[in-house]
Amino acid sequence: MIESREELRKIIQQKCYKKGDFTLSSGQKSEHYINLKPVTLRCAGLEIISILMLAMVDKECAAVAGLTLGADPLVSGTALIGTLHERPLDALIVRKKAKGHGTGAWIEGPELPKGSKITVLEDVITTGGSSIEAVKRLRDAGYIVERVVAIVDRQVSGEADINMAAAHLEMFSLYDLSEIANGL
Repeated sequence: MIESREELRKIIQQKCYKKGDFTLSSGQKSEHYINLKPVTLRCAGLEIISILMLAMVDKECAAVAGLTLGADPLVSGTALIGTLHERPLDALIVRKKAKGHGTGAWIEGPELPKGSKITVLEDVITTGGSSIEAVKRLRDAGYIVERVVAIVDRQVSGEADINMAAAHLEMFSLYDLSEIANGL
């Protein structure tokens, strides 16, 4: 059982962080690589992450959502923890491409009333592009999205902050890259 933010940070350092020469999904080069799935797909890790993320979710939200695949466990875990703590939330998954059959849906999960407030969850933010893509789809569906919560903000020249501000979003993270990379 992972019981604290500090303990989770150490596990992320050990299991999810690598230093080397990497190309990120944004296309940028970096000496830092973080793959959080070894922790987010482990129940003990997901539990503490979900508790910490829930504390950053806007209190007026009806749901949490995120772009598949990195956000899938986060939205499910955070919605479950919310419900267990008498703060019911639904979970929505935003596809990278519209469903190729049936209704051609971009969003999976319960249909919420237009104007419902949603917080987007993300594993790692570099430029904010994935989160902003999810936000666009959710806003196109009639939802209100004002906040993005990530596990790690890579702090790339303030790029994510600039992009989030341009999209009228506030961004929160459990950790900055410096908290993960330092002390190793």
